[in-house]
Amino acid sequence: MDLGLAGRVYILTGASRGLGFATAQALVDDGARVVISSRSADHVAGAVADLGGPEHAAGVAADLSDPGTPRELVDTALERFGRLDGALVSVGGPAPGSAASMTDDQWRQAFDTVFLGSVRAARTFASSLPEGGAVGLVLSTSVKTPLAGLGLSNGLRPGLAMVAKDMADEFGPRGVRVLSILPGRFMTDRSRELFEAADDPASATAQVAGAIPLRRIGEPPEYGRVAAFLLSPAASYVTGTAVTVDGGSMRTL
Repeated sequence: MDLGLAGRVYILTGASRGLGFATAQALVDDGARVVISSRSADHVAGAVADLGGPEHAAGVAADLSDPGTPRELVDTALERFGRLDGALVSVGGPAPGSAASMTDDQWRQAFDTVFLGSVRAARTFASSLPEGGAVGLVLSTSVKTPLAGLGLSNGLRPGLAMVAKDMADEFGPRGVRVLSILPGRFMTDRSRELFEAADDPASATAQVAGAIPLRRIGEPPEYGRVAAFLLSPAASYVTGTAVTVDGGSMRTL
């Protein structure tokens, strides 16, 4: 299938590693160009090099909690590549712990970074897109069912999924799509670090994989290809929905 990505330009936040980088790679492989961001200048530079250099990717070291970051990314896309066709908004996960154990300050910090930072970015990107553009919010399966020990995510991610629906209604008449993507367990660098920190890494990995219907943990490119499709013109009638990519782990409809 031709996804129609050749020559198109996408912004991806939090994309120097993990699922964001996998999506950037899938977009570039199909002929798109990307502007990626994360807080680490070194990670951004390395990711740009891995994506094929400045002909294919531009990098910006920035934090979505900074109100000026979304506009900086839009300006970078227009200045470097002359257009903008879509964006994938991802921020790091909030601190672990139950909802009741989190302090007011932890809730405020998570709201500013995870929630408000994502809303601000999605609003800015969608407002800057032409007809046919798309914005995806990278959320979590906690949108539909709580994850043990991740109270902040359980509280904030469902709200972001509803923000995506609300924005889909608002920007739809302009031909701009807004949706959310709910990844399950993937073998990212962060996941490897967590498994390696366990008393028995092999057993911990096997236990997680055994709870997934496909009996394995996903590889980042499996997510990246789905996200690239959803951002592409090939998914032109998909908006306002939450797409789960989790190997069948989600037990809700």
